Order: sequence, then C-alpha cells, then structure tokens
Amino acid sequence: MRIVTLTEKEKNNILENMLKRSPNQYGKYQDAVDEILNAVKDRKDKALFEYTGKFDGVTITPETIRVTKEEIDEAYEQVDQELIDVIRKALVNIRSYHEKQVRYSWFDSKPDGTLLGQKITPLERVGVYVPGGKAVYPSSVLMNVMPAKVAGVDRIV
Repeated sequence: MRIVTLTEKEKNNILENMLKRSPNQYGKYQDAVDEILNAVKDRKDKALFEYTGKFDGVTITPETIRVTKEEIDEAYEQVDQELIDVIRKALVNIRSYHEKQVRYSWFDSKPDGTLLGQKITPLERVGVYVPGGKAVYPSSVLMNVMPAKVAGVDRIV
C-alpha cells in the first residue's frame, strides 16, 4: 500500500489541480474521439472488435462475442466462493440503493380540463462499457448494469 501525506502546499493546490482536469482541457482528445465514433458509426461491430483488440488486448469475433453458459460455469469454478459472496452482497446493496431512486409516472387533471404530469419510461436498451485490460473491476459492471435493470431497461449490452 502506498501512503501519501497531504502537505500544506498540496492542500493549497487541490483546487488548481482539479481545475487542470476540467472539461475545458478535453479538447486535445476531440479528434481521437471523433475518429473512434465515426469508425464505429461506419463499420459498426467490426470497428468495435478492432478497438477492443487495440485498447483491451482481447480478440473478439462475431462468433465469440457472446459468453456461453459453459464459459460462465468455468469462470465460477475459477473464482473463490468468498469473492462471489462479496460480489452478490454488493449487487444487493447497489440494487437496493437504486430502487430508492425509482420515479413513477403521475398525472393530475384540473377542473378546467388541463392535464399535468410526467410519464416515466425506461430506455429500450443501453450499452455499458466495462473497462478491461490489466485490472478487473466487477464493480463497474454492477454499478452500470443494476441502475438500468432497476429502471426496467429491456436490453443491456
């Protein structure tokens, strides 16, 4: 574990350092992001597979994109049961938290015929990016998928 002592000088520079990461500094990445977005728009899955190989070092094809039941069973066999229990507990906590955020549609009619309200409708489908590479973050999956499931999203990719 690395321990860092916060000095008086560092305390004074916290705001300055945070501002260095402001969205105003993201412009230098715009061309690269546009290139990726255009490639995915034009070449769809083929571009996604290429970028997965480039950024995550994983080869994916149309035949291997879906995880099989056998692969899931094999993964469960390779993971310590204690970790599985921790992940399941986290899942329950995350679901419980997001269930408290659920909003419902409501409507109210006034005597003059005016109808007020809001209609809450979940998205039909959402895409979730799960970082890969050298580190594994099951929490990223849970914290991105559970809110969508609680909201009633039908298809999560």
